[in-house]
Amino acid sequence: MTGAPNRADSPLLCVEDLVVEFRGGGLFSIGAEKVHAVRSISFVVGQGEAYGLVGESGSGKTTTGRCVLGLQVPTSGRILLGSDDVVELRRRDSGALHRRIQAVFQNPVASLNPAMSVEEILAEPLRRLLGIRDRSAARRRSKDLLDEVRLPSDMLDRRPTELSGGQAQRVSIARALAPEPSLIVLDEAVSALDVATQAQVINLLADLRDETSVSYLFIAHDLAVVRHLCDRIGVMSTGEIVEEGTASAICHTPTDAYTQRLLAAVPVPDPTVKRVRHGLVNS
Repeated sequence: MTGAPNRADSPLLCVEDLVVEFRGGGLFSIGAEKVHAVRSISFVVGQGEAYGLVGESGSGKTTTGRCVLGLQVPTSGRILLGSDDVVELRRRDSGALHRRIQAVFQNPVASLNPAMSVEEILAEPLRRLLGIRDRSAARRRSKDLLDEVRLPSDMLDRRPTELSGGQAQRVSIARALAPEPSLIVLDEAVSALDVATQAQVINLLADLRDETSVSYLFIAHDLAVVRHLCDRIGVMSTGEIVEEGTASAICHTPTDAYTQRLLAAVPVPDPTVKRVRHGLVNS
């Protein structure tokens, strides 16, 4: 775990009593019961903080992330980015919301347009969100973004299908950094990568946070990954946050039985593997 002890004292994102309900049943069901995907949860992400939202599939964590991104309208509750309500901000000025919140998704190759070069992928948010229309200026900034994610500038001319999974995810991270957002939502952003590449990407995310003071909402099912990056963790089960605390407290002295089961499922480290700053790499 990295970062200052309690960045939540300077809130950037406030999720207040968030509820998301869906209608259950199939296409032709009548009077189907409501499914509570998220049940009145609240949490805060501080300035420059990495907050982990962890839980098994179906726990409601991805639905929560979609609400934060403005992709899902909650049934009730509020999501505040600074003093702005996310739902209202999206309705009023979606561009302003996208400048302040970006996302990195699970499948790095599928989240990049295969018909576009890396340069075009990075230039798009520069043009649409920052108004950088000069091609030379956009190319220079795109080179800088690749440098930030530790990729060589000659990758600008490649297409996503020519990249490895780790390289493609670094391009996704560079694209998210392009408009200089204050918050990035990372939804299972390393789960599709092998263990060594996961460690490299986690290290990169930690370094970028130190360099840019960007905040993360890091959504994952794997506590072994989350604890290496996040300052605080909220554990979700059946739409509720059942336990919240510092990464150290959650991973060493959990109080909820569900958290204890998640920790019990974390594999015991292989003795041939050595720990590095924020993750694991083969020795």
